[in-house]
Amino acid sequence: MAAPTTTPAPARRPGPTRIATPARERRRSPFLVELYRSSVGKKYVMAITGALLMGFVFAHMVGNLKMYLGAAEYDGYADFLRRLLVPILPRTVTLWLMRVGLIAAFALHIHAAYSLTRINHRARAVKYQSRRDYVAATYASRTMRWTGIIITLFLVWHLFDLSWTGTGYRSFYRGAVYENVDASLSRIPVAALYIVANLALGVHLFHGAWSLFQSLGWNNPRFNRWRKWFAYGFSGAVTLGNVSFPIAVLAGVVSR
Repeated sequence: MAAPTTTPAPARRPGPTRIATPARERRRSPFLVELYRSSVGKKYVMAITGALLMGFVFAHMVGNLKMYLGAAEYDGYADFLRRLLVPILPRTVTLWLMRVGLIAAFALHIHAAYSLTRINHRARAVKYQSRRDYVAATYASRTMRWTGIIITLFLVWHLFDLSWTGTGYRSFYRGAVYENVDASLSRIPVAALYIVANLALGVHLFHGAWSLFQSLGWNNPRFNRWRKWFAYGFSGAVTLGNVSFPIAVLAGVVSR
């Protein structure tokens, strides 16, 4: 008996070859996200958020100088901040929106700084190329990480101590800013902490003010002298103003 014959199946045409592509290539993120993923974008974010925080620090110091005009002026200034854009917005809403914006800028500033540090470490073939390169860096730039940590820890303490709960002393009265500042800074350990933190802030501000224009690409040797004096003047003014507050309280210049 003959074996049954089978018709061979027709050969399939080879289809187009599919090349697997990474997910990021198949679907690009929004432009701002893609920009931030680059080191250039991180430098821009760090510079812009740094400028916003510098503006806040300076305005905060100038506003606190009203302490020297007495309790009525200082408490009135604090009440003015709580009434910003009233009656367009309810009381304290504008102030809280500003706080949220500053917290977001602060978080972006820290993340950009951390990411750039990791990028720089990965780009180096040797961790420290030479001792000469290390010595050539300024003291302010070499201590940016540590001054940033000191400032962050102090900021958390400062918010709880004077803005929210009056941590550490019993005579905290919501709205009585002049009295709360005197009660807080009259404690020697707190005054010392305040001074040390603001000295660290001054060092951080010096390097930030110096490198701000460079990060934005506005770097020209002709302007280096002005950048240097701007950094000295800005950081010096903020530091002297802030350090004067605990000294004034301890000296009795500011007193309930």
